[in-house]
Amino acid sequence: MKLTRLQARRLAIHCQGLDGRWKLPAGKEGVARAVERLGYVQIDTIAVVQRAHHHTIWSRRGDYHGEMLHELQARDRRVFEYWAPAASYLPMRDFRYYVRRLPGYLERHTSGFLAEHRPLVRHVLARIRAEGPLGSADFRAPEGRRRGSWWDWKPAKQALEALFNVGELMVAERRHFQRLYDLTDRVLPPDVDTTPPDRLERARHVLRRRLAAQGLTRPGHRTLRDRRAVDAALEEMTASGEVTPVEVRGLEGEPYYALTEVLERSAGRRPPRGKPLHILSPFDSLVINRWRLRALFDFDCKLECYLPATKRRWGYFCLPILWDAEFVGRADCKAERKARKLVVRKLMFEPGFQDHGAVLRPLAAKLRDFAAFNECERVVVEQAAPARARAPLNRELKRTD
Repeated sequence: MKLTRLQARRLAIHCQGLDGRWKLPAGKEGVARAVERLGYVQIDTIAVVQRAHHHTIWSRRGDYHGEMLHELQARDRRVFEYWAPAASYLPMRDFRYYVRRLPGYLERHTSGFLAEHRPLVRHVLARIRAEGPLGSADFRAPEGRRRGSWWDWKPAKQALEALFNVGELMVAERRHFQRLYDLTDRVLPPDVDTTPPDRLERARHVLRRRLAAQGLTRPGHRTLRDRRAVDAALEEMTASGEVTPVEVRGLEGEPYYALTEVLERSAGRRPPRGKPLHILSPFDSLVINRWRLRALFDFDCKLECYLPATKRRWGYFCLPILWDAEFVGRADCKAERKARKLVVRKLMFEPGFQDHGAVLRPLAAKLRDFAAFNECERVVVEQAAPARARAPLNRELKRTD
């Protein structure tokens, strides 16, 4: 099957729930189903605007607030935390496909630590068993230990993480973004299937999840571990007709693949009415695979917060702007919550994009929505590129006040 790049983009956007066509219930149930459809929602610590996991869900569910995700984890047990491959919220029903499937470096670190620190590990487990959920702050560092680098955790913190990695502990909830760990048997709902999958079964699950959420992908991408099992599963699923090879015109190399059912549903689908506009997190599920983002959308997204200010091209924490099926720009934003204002340090449109007059009104409306999501009452645009876009954008922002 052949698709144009525009068709491939629209397929990806639809499968990510960003074209307005997902029919989800309001409130917390809609959030749970959004996580299930996305497969995972990546967690990140950066808080210059709402953290990435909240931002990603809000982009699909405009009625979202953070307490919903907290309840889904801590009370309803509909989601859990694990590596996918980065720290993420995952649907609880997928538990058996993830736990104990660590990236190689984490697996080596975890096994070594547990073997070398058995008395400490027993002590940590005994306290949690007796006292209930505990966090790193509930354990004291050894006397005389000085705090080192960010990764120089105190031993109890390392023990908690190691036990979490191997599935002995789960994150029962987060308080002020800090993990509280409890015994897995006390967190995991009794009806959750914990049967370990074999390699082929897990590969089929990973492919189905990824294709359903992304629309299409290439199996050679590095985040698909165990390439032999993935290749075998892909061959089996293609032979059965569950998966269809797809050629995207203009993109050379090995073919993409898509779920046949998804392709059939999308065939002949008209573009959405209007042009939806989204201000996305750099950790959003649509943009986190940078190779795919460049290939399908011709858009480069780099996180520059870890670079010195003099070496940043776009800014500390730039948010991609998706308009219809095109990334038209990015905004370096900061929520100044005490002052109740969202500061757009710099708004940058992509080179070659000229339709500023048409995009400014929906962009202003979305910035106001994003400000409210960040508990801010107004938007301040400090710079724009091109500079001539700043004044009309400010006028549009005033129109939406």
